[in-house]
Amino acid sequence: MAPAAAKVLLTDLASGIDRVPDNYIRSEADRPNLTEVEASDASSIPLVDLQGLSGPNRDDIIRQIGRACQQDGFFQIKNHGIPEEKVQAIMNIAREFFHLPESERLKNYSDDPTKSTRLSTSFNLKTETVSNWRDFLRLHCYPLEEYMQEWPTNPPSFRKEVGEYCTRVRELVLKLLEAISESLGLEREYISQNLGKHGQHMAMNYYPPCPQPELTYGLPGHTDPNLITILLQDDVPGLQVLRNGKWVAVNPIPNTFIVNIGDQMQVISNDKYKSVLHRAVVNCNTERISIPTFYCPSPEGLIRPAQGLIDHEHPAVYKSFTYEEYYHKFWNRGLRTECCLDMFKIHSA
Repeated sequence: MAPAAAKVLLTDLASGIDRVPDNYIRSEADRPNLTEVEASDASSIPLVDLQGLSGPNRDDIIRQIGRACQQDGFFQIKNHGIPEEKVQAIMNIAREFFHLPESERLKNYSDDPTKSTRLSTSFNLKTETVSNWRDFLRLHCYPLEEYMQEWPTNPPSFRKEVGEYCTRVRELVLKLLEAISESLGLEREYISQNLGKHGQHMAMNYYPPCPQPELTYGLPGHTDPNLITILLQDDVPGLQVLRNGKWVAVNPIPNTFIVNIGDQMQVISNDKYKSVLHRAVVNCNTERISIPTFYCPSPEGLIRPAQGLIDHEHPAVYKSFTYEEYYHKFWNRGLRTECCLDMFKIHSA
């Protein structure tokens, strides 16, 4: 397996080349059009301060979160409770991992999407005709004790730092799920109690410098198939979100996270909250690292619109399905602009 893997890992291929290989080049109609991207400003993407979520300002913060979920599907959070040193440690570990010698990294390589810990490249090598300018290390991380022994042992502190970070992010997610439940007018525990046993994955995405960034994507436009994503990005811009038909750059703010609503949350909210298209672009000068945590139902978790949000004027938009059914369709379709959710709609809705 290792020799074949060595040919496809982008991190090694990208070093020293002056043009993008043909299998990464998008058709002219499917390129980033980087000159047309809008710069973000303070009002572009909502920034929610979670400082008072457990205090007297809770109702106001919940209203802010609800408004962001409904209008934007994306928001940033500060005062989130994860210490800055933990954030810096996970970013350092990711950078160390992708800077390891090729032979060391390849110990974790697999193009089998069913593996719960794997290093791979692009998105799904088995279904893609054009590759994406990205390598990634994907990890399952809840329950921790089931998966940690599969994780890399190099860098030496990898398991310790990643385990602590995953635990902290899960605590943050559970607080956000309570707030989002309340913002929908549901019981505080409603969403958390309707995910089966819960699932949590994370990815460490590595985007090497690209000699012709206008020809390719780190990841093309897509919605996230899970419930909610907590994204940590380094200080290199690359994330863009579709707003009012235009791509807007989401420039990193130190010690904040991006929260984006996934497809399962759109279903539970009966289309009140939107899972929004976003993408990653690359640049010719600097590597970029992003670390999304994907919180999701467990595979057998039954997903459907919340009963409390259905009435005569608001019939159910989606049929019931398991998360496993959904994820299987999402993965096999690949990253497409049209949302996988359309396949689960009740057409009379």
